[in-house]
Amino acid sequence: MKESWPEALPIAQVRIARPTDKLQEVVRFYCQGLGLRRLGGFENHNGYDGVMVGLPGLGYHLEFTQHQHGSPCPAPTKDNLLVLYIPDRPSINTIVERLERMGYPAVEPENPYWKAKGATTIEDPDGWRLVLMPTPGIG
Repeated sequence: MKESWPEALPIAQVRIARPTDKLQEVVRFYCQGLGLRRLGGFENHNGYDGVMVGLPGLGYHLEFTQHQHGSPCPAPTKDNLLVLYIPDRPSINTIVERLERMGYPAVEPENPYWKAKGATTIEDPDGWRLVLMPTPGIG
């Protein structure tokens, strides 16, 4: 039986936000490369520009912000991951090939679990890692 969302936690939307000093490159990676859509954005809001990307009609997305004076944007560890579970290998292969043509080749995962499960790991322009995990039977 599938669990329903807890009534005590009435969340309407989930947003994962992080800073970057490469806003346009990051948006290009996630939209043109990965295939997410630009859902919205803002300019010069208290010195910040930002872009939200995700899948239209769904209540979760990524937000990338850039401050006019820059940000230290420390490099993440190699095990800070955004994992996307994709139900078919051909879709993963298409994404991997597109990102490689854009200059973002697959990298060795920090945790060998991902490679053992057939996942592909790619670093975005800031060094954050994206894992494309094959998940047969889901979807």
